[in-house]
Amino acid sequence: MERAPALIDVPTSAPTDRPWLDEAVRRIQADANRSADTHLVHVPIPGLPDVDLYLKDESTHPTGSLKHRLARSLFLYALCNGELHEGTTVIEASSGSTAVSEAYFARMLGLPFIAVMVSTTSPEKIALIEREGGRCHLVDDAGEVYDVARRLADERGGHYLDQFTYAERATDWRGNNNIAESIFEQMARERHPVPDWVVVGAGTGGTSATIGRFVRYRGLASRVCVVDPQNSAFLPAFCGDDDGVTAACGSRIEGIGRPRVEPSFVPSVVDRMMLVPDAASVAGMRFLAERTGLRAGASTGTNLFGVLRLACEMAERGQAGSIVSLLCDGSERYAGTYRDDAWLTARGWDLAPHTAVLTRAWDDGVWTA
Repeated sequence: MERAPALIDVPTSAPTDRPWLDEAVRRIQADANRSADTHLVHVPIPGLPDVDLYLKDESTHPTGSLKHRLARSLFLYALCNGELHEGTTVIEASSGSTAVSEAYFARMLGLPFIAVMVSTTSPEKIALIEREGGRCHLVDDAGEVYDVARRLADERGGHYLDQFTYAERATDWRGNNNIAESIFEQMARERHPVPDWVVVGAGTGGTSATIGRFVRYRGLASRVCVVDPQNSAFLPAFCGDDDGVTAACGSRIEGIGRPRVEPSFVPSVVDRMMLVPDAASVAGMRFLAERTGLRAGASTGTNLFGVLRLACEMAERGQAGSIVSLLCDGSERYAGTYRDDAWLTARGWDLAPHTAVLTRAWDDGVWTA
C-alpha cells in the first residue's frame, strides 16, 4: 500500500517584524490621508482662446514635487514585498527630487537613507535631502548612479529602491487616487473635460506609463505626449534608433531625460514624443513665471514648450479642446542654476530665440519654431 507523502513544515527565514511593518504602512497611509490633492490650475492663453490649458500643481506636495507620489508608492511597494525592515538602510539613484521625497519617508520610518546622485545636482536639492536626514553620495557620471547604488546597498545590507525599474509597477495605474485618476476627476466639470493631450516629461517613465494605461483602461480619447530634453535616450529609442538607447551623458534638465532607456518607460502607451532644447526648457520656466506668476522648475518649462506647440497645432486645424500638463516642482530649487543668469551664460545657453517662439504662441496662437 502506497503511503501518502509526509507533510513538510518549513519555518520562514524572513524577519518577523510584522508589528513594525504594519506601523510603517500605517504612517505612510496616514501621511497620504492628511495630504489634500494637488490643485489643477486653469491657465488662460490669450492667443489661443479655444484651447484650455491646465497645470496640475505638484509643487504643493509636502516635499514640493511630483516625486512625492512616486516615493510614497515605492516605499509601500518595498514594505509590502517584505524588502524593508526596521533598521534597513534605504538607497536610491536619483537626479534629486525623488531623493528629497524618499528622504522624507525614510525619516518618517526611522530608516537611514543614502541618495546616489550626479555631482551637478543643484545645491538646493542636496540641502533638502540633508534637511530630511538623508546623506548624498555624489558621482561624476550620470551613468554610474545605478551600479554605485547597488554596491552601497550590498555593502550595507540595505535595500536599493530602484525607481527607474519599479516606478511603472509600484503605482496602481487603474486608479487608487493616482495622478491620472486625479486629473480626470478634476477635469470633469470643465468646458472640455476630456483633454486632447496630456503632456509630461519622462525621468523614470512612470508618470507617462500611468497616464497612458489609465486612458486606455477608461476608454478615453486623450493622447499622451512625452517631451524629452537634449541628450536623453528616450526619444531616439522611441524613434527606433538603436544607437540612442544609451545616450552620451544624459539630460541637463534635472528630473527628466536619462542616459539610458529606463525599464519603467513604456513607449507603447505614448502617442507622441517631442524634443525640446535645453535653453527652451529654461526659457519656458521663466516665461511661465513672467506671464502667470507660477514659479516652476525647468522640467515644467519643457512641458510648456510642448504644450504651446500642440495648442498652436490645434488652433491651426480650427480645433477647440483642452490640454493638461504638470507643474513638477518649484523654481526655488534652482536659484543657483536655471534662475541664475551667470550660470546660464557660462554654459552658452541663449534663451532669447525660444522666448520669442513662446511669446508668439502665447500672444498670437502661432508656432514659429
